[in-house]
Amino acid sequence: MPKETTDNDKPAKTIAKNQKTSSVRVPKSALKTIADTDRKVFVLDTSVILYDHSAIQNFQEHDVAIPITVLEELDNFKKGNDIKNFEAREFIRFIDKLSAEHKLQEWIPLNGKTKGNFRVIMNESVSLDAVKVFGDKNDHRILNSALQIQQEQPDRKVVLVTKDINLRLKARALNLISEDYETGKIQDVAGLYTGNDTLEDVPANLINDLYEKGVTEVDHVIPTPPADNHFFVLKSFKNSILSFYNSKEKLLERVDKQSAFGIKPRNAEQTFALHALLNPNIKLVSIQGVAGTGKTLLALASALEQRRDYKQIYLARPIVPLSNKDIGYLPGDIKSKLNPYMEPLWDNLKYIQNQFPENSKEYQKIRDMVDLEKLVITPLAYIRGRSLSNIIFIVDEAQNLTPHEVKTIISRAGENTKIIFTGDIYQIDTPYLDSQSNGLSYLIDRAKNHPLYAHVTLMKGERSELANLANELL
Repeated sequence: MPKETTDNDKPAKTIAKNQKTSSVRVPKSALKTIADTDRKVFVLDTSVILYDHSAIQNFQEHDVAIPITVLEELDNFKKGNDIKNFEAREFIRFIDKLSAEHKLQEWIPLNGKTKGNFRVIMNESVSLDAVKVFGDKNDHRILNSALQIQQEQPDRKVVLVTKDINLRLKARALNLISEDYETGKIQDVAGLYTGNDTLEDVPANLINDLYEKGVTEVDHVIPTPPADNHFFVLKSFKNSILSFYNSKEKLLERVDKQSAFGIKPRNAEQTFALHALLNPNIKLVSIQGVAGTGKTLLALASALEQRRDYKQIYLARPIVPLSNKDIGYLPGDIKSKLNPYMEPLWDNLKYIQNQFPENSKEYQKIRDMVDLEKLVITPLAYIRGRSLSNIIFIVDEAQNLTPHEVKTIISRAGENTKIIFTGDIYQIDTPYLDSQSNGLSYLIDRAKNHPLYAHVTLMKGERSELANLANELL
């Protein structure tokens, strides 16, 4: 949804107020005309509802229309445990409550005077028929619904809102304005918070003091207060040191390299990530980086290192079915259905286990944790409605989650729970998400500078020289 900044987009009440101050009396009928022509009509696609069930409440004073085809498609999504099924059910409940005393073909007030109106578009009688142009598909019926509103109200700006890029292009081919749903979207992905910085030309005596004492006053080194739990590489002309801003104590602390269950960090960013993961005062951690930077490995190793402090370790990742088919069509029980999607997690677990001899206590400990379900690999769909206490919860491939899914996961946290999100915001496998609208980008942007949260962006690949070649050259 575009930002409403022009004078033409202001509510009628604001326009009336401005006109009143100029000592010109505006008839009520004129004000009504201004309100009618200035309010846009946003027609929402199914993809928008499945992304955010409360979307129709986010268009300020403008009107919102839903094609009847969208309701038909939502009916197919109402059963199931995935977030998209929840979104469909919540929207249907909301519409049912909203229309209790109204007919859906009427314009129904959304929320008093501050919001616009809502209606369902039933007929698709249009002079320019998208079905005849593109073929008989639900997407094209939705196009016809938007064209119908445009035909009925030629004086108003009608906008089709969809997260389907192809549908947006088809709409524009029919001379219909179409836009992405932008609520919660990160505008500047390139400037997204990284969680760490390098400071050059720091006086050598300050670095020496931090190295010897372990802590120092932050304003001795950094003139402006940094974000909570931010990491720094401090460099002088002859030495350098890794440091961490302890937001609880308001001090700059030295960061030492430490290992976790046999896994040692190989660069500064990995050292920062492991520090955040092992810090008991930080309850929410996100790690962003391309393939091979060690995100999942560090998260899993840190969880195993802290196994005595928590009852269970949960590992989960979003299931992105092949060819957008539900996993139900796969043969076997739930475990065999999920195994192909969870193999990367098992690979990391085996890598950690293989750091030790087979007859060692550490090797056997990992096997026992899996057998006794102290370490559980599970799909995200099964956490809805649960309260997760005394648990470390690792969510891999978090870039394939919506902002609402990330919020749902965090809201499940009970006492003594730590949640870790890992992923690469540029490697999206889920339809209708991108680097700006995915849940991991949203979390990084919204949670930064919170005392319970830390984020680290991993830049250097450590999987192998061959993997680095792929990331850098291909």
